[in-house]
Amino acid sequence: MKRMHIHIAVDDLYVSTQFYSAMFGVGPLVEKDDYRKWELDDPSVNFAISKRGVRPGIDHLGLQVETDEELAEMRARFASAELPAMDQTATTCCYAKSDKSWTVDPQGVAWETFRTLEAAPTYGQSRHDVQPKSPACCPPAPSTFSFRSRA
Repeated sequence: MKRMHIHIAVDDLYVSTQFYSAMFGVGPLVEKDDYRKWELDDPSVNFAISKRGVRPGIDHLGLQVETDEELAEMRARFASAELPAMDQTATTCCYAKSDKSWTVDPQGVAWETFRTLEAAPTYGQSRHDVQPKSPACCPPAPSTFSFRSRA
């Protein structure tokens, strides 16, 4: 089963946590000083917010998979559609170690497909970090991806 992933950058983590906890009817599964995550079954979504010094709004979207086979299926979809993609193995981001594949849509929205391997004690590196501290968790800037017109 795949689970939709949405990550939103926020101005005020406390107020946003109250808002989304009320919206979803449950508090976050993961609570850190700069990050919250809900893994909901109804609706089936991995929803995260963070306050990490970037412009508020949609940070990235994604699909969380449960198995290596599902991740391979998603990578194959990207390849067969000739989508620009970047694969990562055992990268640390968002307080988790994951295997990932990243792409950026034609509008510049970052999309990740990932399988979480285990929890991590640190946030790791955001795609917004300029100086790498560890293997990057997130895709390069949208300008490094190019899309071919089907016209």
